Amino acid sequence: MKENEETPERRREKLKQEELKRNPTGNMKDAHHRASNGGLVDIVGSLGWKGTGILILAIIVGFMVASFFFR
Repeated sequence: MKENEETPERRREKLKQEELKRNPTGNMKDAHHRASNGGLVDIVGSLGWKGTGILILAIIVGFMVASFFFR
């Protein structure tokens, strides 16, 4: 194979990254659907640093609310 040809794997990754840049809300939807089949790495990898921060904050707030009600 020639060095300048793009492999199918690289082409898929490139298309995936372009789609993530164009459609961030669809990105969260994809992360949610992957959560039912995948793991935490899939969610965090597709959300980015802002989405990951919001997810961590929501988990902490949820834990605090639950501990308050079940005390």
